[in-house]
Amino acid sequence: MERWRIIKAFTLGSLLEAAIPKPGNVNRYVDFEDLTLYHFIFAETWIIDILHEATKIGDQLRRGTYRLNEAGIGELIKRAVQNTREVQDANPNFGIVALQIPLVIALSMSRNMLEARDCVRRLLDESTVRDTMELYRAIRIANPKGIPSGVKYDVYSDDSFRELFRDGINLKRLAEISCERELIFCEWLNGYELSYKTFARLYELTKEMTLEEAVQGAFVELLAENTDTLIVRKAGKEEAELVKERAREVLEGRLTLEEFDAFLRGKKDLRNPGSLADIMTIALGLFVLKGYRLTREP
Repeated sequence: MERWRIIKAFTLGSLLEAAIPKPGNVNRYVDFEDLTLYHFIFAETWIIDILHEATKIGDQLRRGTYRLNEAGIGELIKRAVQNTREVQDANPNFGIVALQIPLVIALSMSRNMLEARDCVRRLLDESTVRDTMELYRAIRIANPKGIPSGVKYDVYSDDSFRELFRDGINLKRLAEISCERELIFCEWLNGYELSYKTFARLYELTKEMTLEEAVQGAFVELLAENTDTLIVRKAGKEEAELVKERAREVLEGRLTLEEFDAFLRGKKDLRNPGSLADIMTIALGLFVLKGYRLTREP
């Protein structure tokens, strides 16, 4: 697929996700105390060069100049995180970057969007222990909230790199170990199933409503059907289940979108559905890549 089209689509998708008012998230109307819309704008714009490099690697893989195990997914993720730190002081996009990089490479080496799903799986199969080590370095730089300590292959343990090397833990193996506690890894393993499903839902909804309305509707559906792992890490499983229940009430008409938003913000950012917001970001990138064109309202 055409490289610059991919870059533009995923950059715009990221900015749209941050700007559109979705319940519980930073948007153009509401900030958190330590995270604003500007953090997203600065961070996402500052990784364009890394997305461009990812498309170049995908093109080389398609041509056979590189082998799959030379893709360098972990290093690209680390460098993207370093870029975001150059221009702002928060962690607005680690999950987005971790999802974007493998998919952008896969799209660049594929004939179409569906073929890319299989390419992602092959990239992860052939990833290396070094990729995992570089991912760990990226996590340490980004310092996401709620990362557990004391677990096997602890990100912040000085022994983790030796253990990863000893056990041969590449990105696929890490994802298998960590899928239960982080949605990003599940997406890696299942070929971005939820992201593609959400993209298809956006395509369907925008036939009858505005892009903003479609994103809001699809996002509530995401929250009603899936557990947000960021909420689990920050606030616990009970809170995450409560968020799902409230989202179902919105779909059933027993709770307004405004009431749901107020509920999510009732404990500052503890109920912020960040993992599923990352899914929406990728879905919007795919949606733009498919050819969505903004038109003036009649």
